[in-house]
Amino acid sequence: MKYVLLFCGSQADQQAFDNLTPEELGERYREVGAWFGANQARIQNTNQLQGPDTATSVQIDDSGRPTVTDGLFLEGKELVGGYAEIEVSDLDEALAMAKTWPGRGTVEIRPVIQQR
Repeated sequence: MKYVLLFCGSQADQQAFDNLTPEELGERYREVGAWFGANQARIQNTNQLQGPDTATSVQIDDSGRPTVTDGLFLEGKELVGGYAEIEVSDLDEALAMAKTWPGRGTVEIRPVIQQR
């Protein structure tokens, strides 16, 4: 089955990440790089996203009219920092991967809709 792992954190997590020293940032990237290396056989696509201040949102109202806004639209407190598309046998295997994520924050697991 295909799943997408969404790597999320709070605004405070984003601020703490932005304030890491170059040495701390290097260590964090080494930890995350090791995780990706250990799971590379199951990972198909992945990307880190630029910070939330770069977001542009399009909200479509009930009449179908779009409104474009600079910034985040999601009303939650979590920010999506990146994702990985994975191919695993079942949700349990996806959960096992997510439980070892070294990047901190929250990992949301979403199944991908297969062709109908």
